This record gives sequence, C-alpha cells and structure tokens, in this order.
Amino acid sequence: MHLSADLLRTHLAYTAWASKRLVEAASVLSEAELTRDFATSEHSVLGTLVHVFAADRIWLARIQGHAPARFINPEADMHLSVLRDDWPTLLANWQHYAAALNDTDTGQVISYKDLKGNAYQSPLWQIVLHVVNHATHHRGQASGMIRAMGHTPPPLDLIAYYRQPGNAHP
Repeated sequence: MHLSADLLRTHLAYTAWASKRLVEAASVLSEAELTRDFATSEHSVLGTLVHVFAADRIWLARIQGHAPARFINPEADMHLSVLRDDWPTLLANWQHYAAALNDTDTGQVISYKDLKGNAYQSPLWQIVLHVVNHATHHRGQASGMIRAMGHTPPPLDLIAYYRQPGNAHP
C-alpha cells in the first residue's frame, strides 16, 4: 500500500498547524500551570509538548539516516521558548523533506533503530502517519490538561484544519 505524497504533505501541514496552535495556548499559562503534574506519562503540559517535539525530531533524523542517541535533553528542551522557536523550524524541515517526495517515494522502506538499539524497517508513509498520529494523541492530552486548569484550548481537530481556507487539499 502506498499513500500519495500530497496526502502526507497535507497531514504534516496539519500537525504543524495544530502544534503551533497548542504552543500558543500553552504560552498563556503560568509557570506553575505549565509544569503542573497531572500524573500522566509526560506529567505536564510542558512535558507532553516537549515529548512530541522530541519525537518529531528523532523521527525526522531516522528517515534522514542519522538518528540522535538521546530522545530528550531536559536541560535544553524543557522550555516553552524552545517549543516556540525550534519546533516550528523542525516542522518546516519535515515539510521541506516532504515537498520533494513523489508517490513512489512514500513506499520507500526506512531502516532505523529505536532508542534501545532494536532494528526496524517501515515504509515512509507509515512513519509519517505515525508521527502525525503520535502528535495528535499527545496534543489531546495537553488540551485536556489545559482545560482542566480552567483554560480553553483551541480547536485542533483535523476537520478544523480542513475548514481553514486553502487547507482542504489534496
């Protein structure tokens, strides 16, 4: 099975749009709210968003053949400013990578290792959809945390993205 390159580009554009909106929503939180422990896997709004940022970074490195050894560098990554400044650049790099893809490329099998050193192979389209789905899952968690603290997170649904002028493609 192959998915079209246009469809992958659309989903990568969606994930950039949704992540940017959620970082903007997180920017109005106090430091205490941003780091409040919700007893989830990544603990807080900040921890959850940094987890997605780090996953986006490591998966792009994997498909480019040079995965880093560390998932998160807590000293460098655990700052809202990193999410505001570095994540959009990373997501733009994903989009730049995808811009050169054709429909045949989406079936290319990528060999990579997980952080424990286990080797895997996956078609590119599966990796891209995983990256988008993973981010969607954790953005939902972070949105719930924001709502639990009395704030209203922005709509992040894929259909909300499609409803924006110019986004209902391919």
